[in-house]
Amino acid sequence: MKTLLRLTFLALALTFSAAGFAQTNPADAKKSYVHHLQLADRVRVAVYQEDDLTTLARIDARGIVNLPLVQEVQLGGMTIVEAQQTVEKAYREGRFLRAPQVTISVEEYAPREVSIQGQIRNPGRYPLPNESSYTIVELVTKAGGISDIGKGSAVTVTRFLPDGTKKVFVVDVDALIKGKKDAKADDNILLMPGDSVYVPERLI
Repeated sequence: MKTLLRLTFLALALTFSAAGFAQTNPADAKKSYVHHLQLADRVRVAVYQEDDLTTLARIDARGIVNLPLVQEVQLGGMTIVEAQQTVEKAYREGRFLRAPQVTISVEEYAPREVSIQGQIRNPGRYPLPNESSYTIVELVTKAGGISDIGKGSAVTVTRFLPDGTKKVFVVDVDALIKGKKDAKADDNILLMPGDSVYVPERLI
């Protein structure tokens, strides 16, 4: 009985250890990225067996696209799945189609960039890969790393939400890069288009 309990405890410990390790892997954070439709994205909206309703449209500043029959539909800020469900609902509620099956794809992405300034070796703007992003550590690495006088323990990320709200995150990038015990995997945030990263100068 004691042997069985000991083996069970060991199995649980290994499970939790593996889960904790997965959280610290930047690649896992990258997989969690889901594209949200934004201003200037050019989308293709198709309705199954309704070829005349197929539309190529660009999302305007209000987050709206114009579609046949239903006219203006708000899609900005939505995932592809959410947008498809929204268009299907519009056709159903407008009594244009009984059971529409909508497929939406992004034909052309709006410019997707982040900037990094301050005490970084290669400051500037960096394009984000389509359907993916960079974590804060990946961007710092891509920009050549923090300079000798940079304060890596207080890197700020400024983000503006769709409603205009400004959010500022302070990240201890040094701790993440060096794998310090107090480093939190959640602090290795996934950057969003338009984010501004700043590395302050370290006071000597």
